[in-house]
Amino acid sequence: MRQHIRVRLLCQCGILIALSAIGSLVKFQGSIALDSAPGYFAALYLGPEAGALVGGLGHMLTAITSGFPLTVVMHMIVALQMGIFVYLVGLIYRRINGLAAIVAAVILNGPVAALINVPISELLGLPLKGWPLFSMMIIPLTVASAVNIALAYLVLKVFPNQGDGQ
Repeated sequence: MRQHIRVRLLCQCGILIALSAIGSLVKFQGSIALDSAPGYFAALYLGPEAGALVGGLGHMLTAITSGFPLTVVMHMIVALQMGIFVYLVGLIYRRINGLAAIVAAVILNGPVAALINVPISELLGLPLKGWPLFSMMIIPLTVASAVNIALAYLVLKVFPNQGDGQ
């Protein structure tokens, strides 16, 4: 029985990663796309760990389809950030509620991500770095995050046993 649950979770994650690939083609700007909605959904429905996996891989799929505009290294760091943020959103959903998770997702993957990337882009010596990068990313990143988490939450409400990790 336990193996059946693991196989089911693996299949669900695989489907959501495939949906991230499709979402990665719907871009807001550069490598900002609808790739994280499946990751957020996974965090809310399957659990924080599954969400982190889907969210991190989802960003890498968007980076690949965008041609790694911020370099491979920077996109690997962003994918790690995305995995951590989606994990935290899943935890917040489980421990507090849906509204708190939505607010956290928008703040973490919008302003917080943009701020974290200021010193990282400086260290990597990117052509577009620091505060100019922040200024260019803050609005589209925040809007995309809001759209992604809203889509995930709306889909969650359609499923039975929502957010119970079953």
